[in-house]
Amino acid sequence: MKEHPKIAIIGYAGSGKSTLAAFLSERFSVPVLYVDTIHFLPNWVERKREDELSVIRSFLDENSENGWVIDGNYTKLEYDRRMAEADLIVFMDFNRINCLMRAWKRARRFKGKTRPSMTVGCDEKFDHEFRMWMLRDGRKKEVRNRFKALVNKYREKTVVIKDQRQLDRFKNSFGSK
Repeated sequence: MKEHPKIAIIGYAGSGKSTLAAFLSERFSVPVLYVDTIHFLPNWVERKREDELSVIRSFLDENSENGWVIDGNYTKLEYDRRMAEADLIVFMDFNRINCLMRAWKRARRFKGKTRPSMTVGCDEKFDHEFRMWMLRDGRKKEVRNRFKALVNKYREKTVVIKDQRQLDRFKNSFGSK
């Protein structure tokens, strides 16, 4: 692994993408971008697409030599560029129930607050709409097929993590800083 790699973290809601992104950002001393912070303005208002693209392009351009960690899927936000430029792609492929439980714990921890990987003013929520996204909508066949195609396309630089044990092993493989 390069000293200052470019790492893209993708996967299902609640799988731990943001927590892993923070860990890798600190471990490799590279900036982290949580794509949720680009997509949402305060109070869960969605930002205009052209503004989102401008922010993510600037981040990629400014950090092209120094490495980065980017957490998030958002296929309309320079997804192909992020995946092509990444030295490592981590696909967080945790099962639905595990993701649901992880998100529930996160919601309890950040109740009434904004978590570090979210736009200020977007207080943590665990509402019906989000639960249905995690259990059904975010796992539709087209989503699963998109992940599968990406893993196949970038097989040589992709790590698939399916559970906490694999995640712990992956993190431990980097040793201490």
